[in-house]
Amino acid sequence: MDFSSHIRLEVRVTPADVGKRVSVRQLNEDAPKGERFTDTVGVLTSWDAGVLLITRRSGERVRIPESSLVAGKVVPSAPARRRGPSASYEELARVASRGWQPVEREPLGDWELRAAAGFTRRANSVLPLGDPGVPLDEALSLVRDWYAARGLPAYVQTATGAEGTQELLCAQLEERGWTREVSAELWTGALAPLGDVPEPERPVLLSRTADEAWLGRYQRKGMSEVALKVLGSGPSVWFATMPGDDPGSPAAIGRCVIDGRWAGFAAVEVDPSLRRQGLATMVMGALARQAMTEGASAAWLQVETENAGARALYAGMGFAAHHTYHHYRQP
Repeated sequence: MDFSSHIRLEVRVTPADVGKRVSVRQLNEDAPKGERFTDTVGVLTSWDAGVLLITRRSGERVRIPESSLVAGKVVPSAPARRRGPSASYEELARVASRGWQPVEREPLGDWELRAAAGFTRRANSVLPLGDPGVPLDEALSLVRDWYAARGLPAYVQTATGAEGTQELLCAQLEERGWTREVSAELWTGALAPLGDVPEPERPVLLSRTADEAWLGRYQRKGMSEVALKVLGSGPSVWFATMPGDDPGSPAAIGRCVIDGRWAGFAAVEVDPSLRRQGLATMVMGALARQAMTEGASAAWLQVETENAGARALYAGMGFAAHHTYHHYRQP
């Protein structure tokens, strides 16, 4: 609860606070008794025609009539993190981008246009960190033309929920008809606990390249040369394979990119018949130990909001959500 019951409630937010993180309470007189007050926390992305638009951490947009407000205040832009390594959104966005690189890129002011023949949205979307150097509508027109010339739809990757994220840009894109197609979360955690995972009886083999067996377990099929380049991109990339009973069918695989203090985990896959035996943890442990020998101390990974199993697994390893990222597609 953001408003204490023993202080006088007042609205202390105005249209001048657009772009700031706020906490507001609204009254719904038609709701059942005991449910008439609703609190909303997020970034105030617009205040037009008597309606506030607030973007929550998850990216959800909430419209609140000005007439229903009973309290409101500006709150700190980034609440202190209780778990995991401290990091800014921009630092993590750049680390994640270096760990999954396109085959073609071009700057647009501070934005980066990325393309990889359509292999994953991350490698085929704009990373808008900063100012594009031109008005937004002109920037989006240039973005559409750049991707159209490559036979690709235009995507913009944005984020919400942390200091320096792009709630305002999300609102501006939606106002212009861009559609949010997918959202996921970037989680962070300490690396040492993963490195302490006992080594498994089945050996975990580490390689600088993804062999046929590794690719056979990977969920994305029909890998092109471009896709293989993206998979192998990054400052220091390792592929982990835990062999199965069939030499050509690994029990589990994983990928890790080491970049300074950060180790980024991805493509952790387990044979469906061998799940819930801790194999994913063992694969990540082997990769973590390699990352620690190269000086890494913190870890990050990306998880879809609907993947309850993965979220429970990573939470058990000490990971916690840092921010939510989204991909917006051109209208």
